[in-house]
Amino acid sequence: MNTLETLNNTSPEQFMEIVGGIFEHSPWIAEKAEKAKPYLSLEHLFQEMVIVVETSSLEQKLSLIKAHPNLGEKVSMTTESTTEQKGAGLQDLTPKEYDTILDLNKRYMEKFNFPFILAVRGKNKDQICEAMKTRLQNDKVREFQTALEEIYKIARFRLEDKLSDLSITKNKPFFL
Repeated sequence: MNTLETLNNTSPEQFMEIVGGIFEHSPWIAEKAEKAKPYLSLEHLFQEMVIVVETSSLEQKLSLIKAHPNLGEKVSMTTESTTEQKGAGLQDLTPKEYDTILDLNKRYMEKFNFPFILAVRGKNKDQICEAMKTRLQNDKVREFQTALEEIYKIARFRLEDKLSDLSITKNKPFFL
């Protein structure tokens, strides 16, 4: 049975197998966070990963944001992104909904030069469209920070999922 203690005792390679994909196409975050072992709690691990991002360069942060796919587009994505978007109904859009999402993505990308990021778990396609329309009104500095905050939400969901796969049930509190 894998526990926090087991995670703390993994080799760097085993650690990367477990949590290397928490941040979309950005294993460098887990690689740096691995050096903070042992973790006192799952929250400690998550916070170490956030610290890695927060202390990274502006270019690294932008690369992290750009590593995410546009929502609703029919492109190759990580398994996690595919599952998250499918759960929000973005894989089953009508042609009209698909055109709307494509248009919003295009306008967003033209304005901010990075993809719209939203932790879609628990949201439906209408809520996602509304969020896109609302956030198009933001300035670039605010939207950059909002994108990072949404990435943190996505990463937390993924971390909880990965650790649930390690026999830590969702019914237990996240803080150990």
